[in-house]
Amino acid sequence: MSTATAQDNFFKSNVLGHPSGLFVLFFTEMWERFSFYGMRVLLINFLTMAVVGANPGWGWSAENAAALFGTYAMLLYLTPILGGIIADKLTGYRWAVVIGAAIMTLGHAAMAIETEFWLYVGLALLVIGTGFFKPNISSIISEMYKDVPEKKDGAYTIFYMGVNAGAFFGMMLCGYLAEKVGWAYGFGLAGIFMLLGTLQFWLAKPLFGAIGDVPSKVHEVELEHAINEKDSDFKNDHLTDEEKPNPFTLFDQIMIAISTVIGLMYAFNDPLSKIGNINLFPFEMFGMEGQYVAILFALSVFLILVISRISRYTKIVRDRMIAVIIFAFFTVFFWMSFEQGATSLVLFARDNVDRTLTGDSQTIFNIVNTLLTIVPLVIVTWVLYLLAKETFKQTPGSNIVLAICFVGIWAVSLWMLNKEFNAESSEITVSWFSILNSFFIIAFASLFSKWWESKYNPSAAVKYGLGLIIMAIGFGLLAFGSHGVEAGVKVSMVWLVLAYLFHTLGELCLSPVGLSYVSKLVPPRMIAFMFGMWYLAIAIGNKLAAKLGGEIDNITSEYGLSTFFLIFTIVPAIAGLLIMTLNPLLKKLMHGVK
Repeated sequence: MSTATAQDNFFKSNVLGHPSGLFVLFFTEMWERFSFYGMRVLLINFLTMAVVGANPGWGWSAENAAALFGTYAMLLYLTPILGGIIADKLTGYRWAVVIGAAIMTLGHAAMAIETEFWLYVGLALLVIGTGFFKPNISSIISEMYKDVPEKKDGAYTIFYMGVNAGAFFGMMLCGYLAEKVGWAYGFGLAGIFMLLGTLQFWLAKPLFGAIGDVPSKVHEVELEHAINEKDSDFKNDHLTDEEKPNPFTLFDQIMIAISTVIGLMYAFNDPLSKIGNINLFPFEMFGMEGQYVAILFALSVFLILVISRISRYTKIVRDRMIAVIIFAFFTVFFWMSFEQGATSLVLFARDNVDRTLTGDSQTIFNIVNTLLTIVPLVIVTWVLYLLAKETFKQTPGSNIVLAICFVGIWAVSLWMLNKEFNAESSEITVSWFSILNSFFIIAFASLFSKWWESKYNPSAAVKYGLGLIIMAIGFGLLAFGSHGVEAGVKVSMVWLVLAYLFHTLGELCLSPVGLSYVSKLVPPRMIAFMFGMWYLAIAIGNKLAAKLGGEIDNITSEYGLSTFFLIFTIVPAIAGLLIMTLNPLLKKLMHGVK
């Protein structure tokens, strides 16, 4: 069967104008994000919760909990680089998704045991599983639409709605169960839906045909030429400067090895030294601890590697890659601040925000919470109905598993809402505030999309600057709201809601820009390396976020809570203004790429 005929047949089975297979991926990603964010929103809260009380935690310090979480978050952005390579070479995308999802299911199950050993095992499995899952489910979509690129933007929009729907329900329901019933129930619920999501994806195999299959030998040869650049006989005379190979030399490989090994040692040393008193860098130099000397050395080595590689290109290509590096640098500042949502803002919501509601305020919240829960559930259930109507005869097992998932989600949601409506007073869960990011993305994404398509579409540097400054405003509101607050005094939840609003608006300005410009500016033969570097920048941002977020108690006790939030107001705002002033330079470096 020709490629065109296969593609035509594939598009015959469609839901809302797209192949049914896209909506299988939608629900697979939804359940994976449900599990991931459901666990993520609990971890810091669980680790730092007092060891006595109605729902005791482990009583860790914020610093120690953030050290562990930061390393976990950092590795989540590094393992997908390896997972993508393994899928390209060995497993194919579809098997990689199944392998990753199965490993993550085991990780969630391990965390539900609630012992320190199984916590570490669970986090390790989640990191490995994410490495297989994260890059390859998106790759399946890319392969599905390779002959109809004009439909790809719409497909990814639908797919990312699944991402946000999963994050929304995961944080809401896993968080509620964990905080109101017990931590193991929250971790366990995340694992159950990860397992069911994996099963429905596997049972939907007939919808995908050969898409995402194990790569053939021909494909491997193409990869050898296109990515690894090891064929010394490859003729380059007919290629443009952007297409010519830039093979990794022995020097490059040594630099990569050194920076990778030291970087990973630092990532593990941070929690090891704080939690286990095991220091992999037991020395001091220049008045600094050994681990900081080591990571600065590793970053210097990596910088030398990047300079060495881009210096081998012609001026236009070199300039464009320098522009990518500048964007990557400012990306660190954004995620360093934005990811406070997983550490310091969780602790702030728990310890410093007045979350108790009675009377009219309780009634209003219950109505709003009901609408927030039921309306998205109705919409996604309707999509499930359309998918089942189209595909039940072909994939009955997958549809039955999805139906079981939704019966479970509806049951937990209605139980939660009923419990809150019948309570004399409500204490909003800490995790509830985290759902605001997903809600605001769904609410405002189309508005920003129209802005980018209009004649007022700003340049990349201006979008970056706006993203950083708008996010800084959110932290500025928290600094203002908590100014002069003494220990034990609670602040209004309005400040935290507004902060999440501005953080999300900032994310919508900046987040979609980065990878898009990497793909536009970087030559094909450098794309894998530069994508890796981009994810490294996000990984560093996540690690710094946890590192600084873990200092909330120390900074608050010495300088006040307002000062802590001012750090994340001033630094991103300065970074945003700086990249805006670099706009003319960046336009020049990009040589016409828009």
